[in-house]
Amino acid sequence: MFLPMSEFKYACPVCGQHMQSDSSQTGAVVDCPTCFQKIVVPQAPADPTQKLILTGSKFVERSAPKPPTANLNPYAPTQVKGSSGVLVVVGILICMGATAAFVYRGTIFKSAAPVPVVATNSVAAAPTPSKPEVVAPPANDTNWLLNLAGTSFPEAMPSGRIHGQDFISERANLANGSLILRAGTHGPMTFGCSINFNGGLPAALSGKIINVTTNVNPAARVLLHWQSGAESSKESFTTGYALRLEFGTLTNNHLPGKIYLCLPDEAKSYLAGTFVADARKPKPKK
Repeated sequence: MFLPMSEFKYACPVCGQHMQSDSSQTGAVVDCPTCFQKIVVPQAPADPTQKLILTGSKFVERSAPKPPTANLNPYAPTQVKGSSGVLVVVGILICMGATAAFVYRGTIFKSAAPVPVVATNSVAAAPTPSKPEVVAPPANDTNWLLNLAGTSFPEAMPSGRIHGQDFISERANLANGSLILRAGTHGPMTFGCSINFNGGLPAALSGKIINVTTNVNPAARVLLHWQSGAESSKESFTTGYALRLEFGTLTNNHLPGKIYLCLPDEAKSYLAGTFVADARKPKPKK
């Protein structure tokens, strides 16, 4: 026998909107036409003539239960399957290892030596390079010539031999009309050579070429300085020597030049090379 479905009214629990359903929709989820919330249809009243307005319940979605995850903690205790004999053997090995570590702890755990702490400035100073030692090239008689025609100038500091001693010029300067090539850079000259141009100024010598042969009349005076032990000696020449001297252009109180000089002494003194002479005026004496 077919029973008619009884209709009933109920209210939305959110906005209070009245809705109507029949008994076949009990427990179903419907949308509120006003607030659009999902509402669960309440149980139909037993008495169809009941005038009481029922209230539906708000539908709440339940999240699906999460599947169990694997234990990612490497330190979590795990169940060890095996016989009690295996556990005993493992325990014995652990005890033996602990005993060995205690006995040889001084050898295994060596403490590192303390690193000394050195106080430094915020900016490290670059090391000062050491000045290379000036060494004269070996002198020989083949470089001593009284005829300098066709000879070339060495592309190095003037060097050679003075009174039988190997010589190399460490400083060149032009002062009081004399070109001075000397060993050492400070103090009185005890080893070297000076050529006097009768007071010629650096500007007058700039760009000049001087060629002196052994058969000319007295020319520029050449003075040799050397030292034997604690005794200083000098020897001068005005004739009989051979000289080729080429001056460059005076620039910023510096006069470049090239020299080849051979003297007629018994020790066959000579020097040859390239230089840059300091031509600044000396400071006046107090």
